[in-house]
Amino acid sequence: MASPRILVVDDNRLNLDLARYVLEADGFIVDEAQHVDEAWARLRAQRPDLLLVDIQLPGTDGLTLVRAVKATPGLDDLPCIAFTAYAMQGDELRFRTAGCDGYLSKPIDVHRFAAAVRFYLGT
Repeated sequence: MASPRILVVDDNRLNLDLARYVLEADGFIVDEAQHVDEAWARLRAQRPDLLLVDIQLPGTDGLTLVRAVKATPGLDDLPCIAFTAYAMQGDELRFRTAGCDGYLSKPIDVHRFAAAVRFYLGT
């Protein structure tokens, strides 16, 4: 079975590097994008198995990206997980209303992060 492919969309290089390191150590293939246009280019090039998306991105925000992904035939069933430092009451409901299938908080818990991603993949 092929390794799951994850697209991580985050404008913070340190977050991207840490996510990549932890996920690759657990056998994932990781693509990354630092803004929405780059994310669309990656999505067009190769569909990932899961999208981890920061909510606060420069220009177009992450929830707008999720809404657009969920409205795109062929991507509408792609698991989209909010990946953000937002931790206010009601934020998870807001993310799910926008189309997110789940929520992972920052900072990354390096001991649980890959297992949480696998949970959302159903593996």
